[in-house]
Amino acid sequence: MAKAFWKGAISFGLVVIPVRMYVATQQRTFSLHNLHKKCHTRPKQVWYCPLDDEYFTSRDTVKGYEYTKGKYVLLTDNDLEKVPVKTKHTIDIFGFVSSEDIDPVYFYDAHYLEPDELGVKPFSVLRAALGESGQMGLAKVSLQRREHLCCLRPTERIMVLHTLHYQNEVRSADELTSAAEKPGAEELKMAKTLIQAMETRFQPDQYEDGYREALRQIIQAKIEGEEIEVPKVEEAAEVPDLMSALRQSIEAAQEKGKKEPVGARK
Repeated sequence: MAKAFWKGAISFGLVVIPVRMYVATQQRTFSLHNLHKKCHTRPKQVWYCPLDDEYFTSRDTVKGYEYTKGKYVLLTDNDLEKVPVKTKHTIDIFGFVSSEDIDPVYFYDAHYLEPDELGVKPFSVLRAALGESGQMGLAKVSLQRREHLCCLRPTERIMVLHTLHYQNEVRSADELTSAAEKPGAEELKMAKTLIQAMETRFQPDQYEDGYREALRQIIQAKIEGEEIEVPKVEEAAEVPDLMSALRQSIEAAQEKGKKEPVGARK
């Protein structure tokens, strides 16, 4: 059973809704460890202090903030627990925005919210109201020793809290080369035809990490002492011009007949 990692309340206006928060996503990658090349032993991390000329471990560390060059103020866990922010135990909704108002570049994590027993009715009312109005709650909440900007999105049964980047965390794209060249009418028409031919539905259960599966096969082969064969990669055929590339792509997409979603499992 999932374990809530945060308990608090959703607050908006004079409404307070007790909720629990759960991690919504997880990384599924193979854990590759650094080993001592000589004996394949996992190393232990140690630090070296040049002032005392001695090595030490994480148990002998304290947290410090460098307020001027070479000078630190020490902060204990107790100090960090005393940080005076309203959002430490509260998801403080300060406004509501259209679901289309937030650029996807600002999203970076997701958590599930469910109500405590006393919060079921107001939680359900807020979730339904957001769903019918097409709005999301814009809020702040303190997690992992920082105050996050976030938004609350309704689903069929619960709500999802998406943490958002602040403006100063999103790098500007102004320095990048812009695609300012105006496309030709015929090329644009062909590109739109290709998009239509490749139209599909997002089916998350149909996609998987191809690299992870290929790496799993390599690991299994090495365990069993088998020779690892590198698959041959077909070189892309040279296309004389953009119109030709678009035309060939449309023909290939139409021939495939959209039998499976793009990027789906083979």
